[in-house]
Amino acid sequence: MKALSTEVRALLGKLYNLRGEDSVVLVEMDKQKGIAEDTKTRTTKQKKQLQEKIADLEKQHDELEDQGEKLITLLSGINRDEYATVLDRLKIDFDPQSLVSKLDKYLPRTIENVVSDTKKAEEELVKVEEEMNSAITKIDELAIRRDTALANQEKLNEYFDLALSGSINITRDSITSLLEQFNFTEEEQREAAKILMFPEDALYTYDESLKNKSTTRRIEPEIVEEEPAQEPVADTFEIIEEEPIKVEINDDKDDIIELLKANGVNYLDFSSQDMDYLIDHYDAGLIEENIDYIKSLKIDLDMFVNHAALLVDRDLKDKIDTLLKTGKEIIDIYLNPNVLEKYTKNDLSNAIAKLKANGMDPKNVPLMAY
Repeated sequence: MKALSTEVRALLGKLYNLRGEDSVVLVEMDKQKGIAEDTKTRTTKQKKQLQEKIADLEKQHDELEDQGEKLITLLSGINRDEYATVLDRLKIDFDPQSLVSKLDKYLPRTIENVVSDTKKAEEELVKVEEEMNSAITKIDELAIRRDTALANQEKLNEYFDLALSGSINITRDSITSLLEQFNFTEEEQREAAKILMFPEDALYTYDESLKNKSTTRRIEPEIVEEEPAQEPVADTFEIIEEEPIKVEINDDKDDIIELLKANGVNYLDFSSQDMDYLIDHYDAGLIEENIDYIKSLKIDLDMFVNHAALLVDRDLKDKIDTLLKTGKEIIDIYLNPNVLEKYTKNDLSNAIAKLKANGMDPKNVPLMAY
């Protein structure tokens, strides 16, 4: 069996992942849908509670005004001296004028507090409704995006089936255009197109190796028996992510973990490969700056999961600002962080300029097509 390079194996592992139900694209979308549905459930409950609270406060306000006015009128018409013998004999401390004075002093203040509480509840209700509507919109958008992703996956599987059967007659442009929808780089698109168009060079070998794999996946890298001198090669793209972190960098890893925890990022969602990357490019100040910026946009910090490079991207703010200026929504950027990794700041500006030069409005072009 022909030995494949680590780069080719990694690329094929990535492609094969996109073909199945465990596709990182579908898994990520399902994850975001679950988060959005949880948000919708929570905010729907909060909305009902706030509406009930506001209704109760409004009722209190009306009753305080109505009953307070009646009570003041009633007390003002009572002359204590007319009931002095009874009140004194029974030692009842009843002074109508004193009560009227207290009502005049405290009732307006109490009503103002109720008005203030009502206003706060109404403001909170507006925020909850915005969050709820955003979650509903996100669920709808994800449903559309998932349909598109499934259609792209079906087309990708069709290309693979044709290639493996030896009868592929698809043009290179058709393959690269499809892979562009999965946010592959131009280099990856060219290499993948070559693999599909000339399957005998790598695809047949890789596909056969998958069929011959044991049921239990080995986590440690596998040495290719045909060439003992060759360095160990991981079976798939996913296995490469699972390589253990070296012992000598544990101190740096602990620093990163503490930094992420302190800033509200769940480090447990990060792969070993992500942690290695952060260790190699560690910059505590830059990481905190990027996290704070994403928080300011009200973007969920799980955007960094599988996109750890963005934590140490010095141009992250500039690239996001560039997309926002084209009219892109926060939700678009949140669902397509790959575009932030794919381009440098200048390349992104050039890509947008190219779209405009071709008569297209960047706002209306899906980010996955950038």
